[in-house]
Amino acid sequence: MAVITLASASGSPGVTTTCLGLALCWPRPVLLVEADPTGGSSLLAGYFRGTREYRAGVVELALTGTDLTDTLAEVAEPINDTPVSYVAGTRSHTQAAALRDLWEPLSVVLGDLEATGQDVIIDAGRLGLTGSPTPLLDNADLVLIATRTSLPALSATRSWGDAVARSLVHWREPQLLLVGEGDPYRAREVTAAVKLPVLATLADDPESAAVLHRGAPPSPKFDSAPLVRSLNAAVAAVHAVVRAQRLDLVEGAAR
Repeated sequence: MAVITLASASGSPGVTTTCLGLALCWPRPVLLVEADPTGGSSLLAGYFRGTREYRAGVVELALTGTDLTDTLAEVAEPINDTPVSYVAGTRSHTQAAALRDLWEPLSVVLGDLEATGQDVIIDAGRLGLTGSPTPLLDNADLVLIATRTSLPALSATRSWGDAVARSLVHWREPQLLLVGEGDPYRAREVTAAVKLPVLATLADDPESAAVLHRGAPPSPKFDSAPLVRSLNAAVAAVHAVVRAQRLDLVEGAAR
């Protein structure tokens, strides 16, 4: 399928929660990479509630003196009983600068995973921070910017959306994931203001988000909760967009 990179322009729209939610709803094996430069693994501290210790992650990838593909396979950890494996982020924001030379070669290795039947979801954190993994956006098959629909959030998203769009080739135009659509603006209004298409909307469902964000016990109806339903719809939308983009490339090359 593809390499999908998620980021945000401001605030806390739930990029990490969304990345994990998409991964857990993914229909085939998927690797979740924590590339947020702010430091600290949200998966280990949140979803796993500190029950898993940091064994290895992106820092070890940066320090490897061997083949990056082999090291990635060694560093990746499975999430039991799911098709998801993950690479933990840095322990501290001070390590972000040491990853500067990792992102470009890693983007190539991640793209090659498709041939093995594995997709990739990347949590790039907030755009514009020191140490941001820009090559993981530039080389992704699809870049998604998560945002809420308040005026401050949309203002930042429009600014950064323009910057990201200028840095990517046309067929990789970034798209939006709206968290809490209608609070207060709807998708059509957001697209008109931000000048980027809305790929999907995610339900503002704090109870279900807490399962992903901080490892809260899921309710008996978690699988049919509003957030999970919207995540499944978003996964289907991602697949449809990537297929359409690749078809456009093939048809363009044939002309």
